[in-house]
Amino acid sequence: MQSVELHAHSSLSYDGRDPVELLLEQASGVGLDALAVTDHDEIDASLRAAELAPEYGLVGIPGMEVTCAAGHVLALGIQEAIPPHLPFDETLDRIRNQGGLAVVPHPFQESRHGVLEHISKAELATADAIEVYNSRLLTGRSNRQAERFARREGLPMTAGSDAHIAEMVGQAVTNVGTDERTVEAILDAIRDGKTTVEGKRTPWRISFRQAAGGAKRRVKNGIAELLQ
Repeated sequence: MQSVELHAHSSLSYDGRDPVELLLEQASGVGLDALAVTDHDEIDASLRAAELAPEYGLVGIPGMEVTCAAGHVLALGIQEAIPPHLPFDETLDRIRNQGGLAVVPHPFQESRHGVLEHISKAELATADAIEVYNSRLLTGRSNRQAERFARREGLPMTAGSDAHIAEMVGQAVTNVGTDERTVEAILDAIRDGKTTVEGKRTPWRISFRQAAGGAKRRVKNGIAELLQ
């Protein structure tokens, strides 16, 4: 069994704060086996994290959080960035064409780019896996909806901390049923539904700090672009 963090953001994300070294240090410190850095529409930091991961005793899973036309999709196990704003089905195809795994995070929470505002449940069921526990949700309702849907459709289930600061890495964990410590083995086991999830909700004060920090960075980046 491998304990895996599948949803974390570095400073390369517009709303992330910390470099990958701090994320890796936290993941190692809390006893995880693997970490996926999934920045918004960016992959460079994730590729660096995957390269550095063995130095921390971890498996590094390259990936990103793609903003498709319907909302957010986690692309795990890819090596090249998936363009944003493509249709949901094309985004999934492009992830799979790289041998990657397409996981839909927080699908029932429209306020955080959950895809169900724009696609049907039948389309959602074509994903490789569903994130059924996201620790940043302020209530458990959306998580429960995601879990019920995944169980009804027989889809693999994952969890993610959705960490935007290093100290939240490991808040929600996917336990993956494989003894082999490789990216391929972990992703294959997820595809086969050999997962259990565990986690606890991100404290509201931390969620507020993450949201405030993200808003501040977006304003700063916007001003910088105007001055170019």
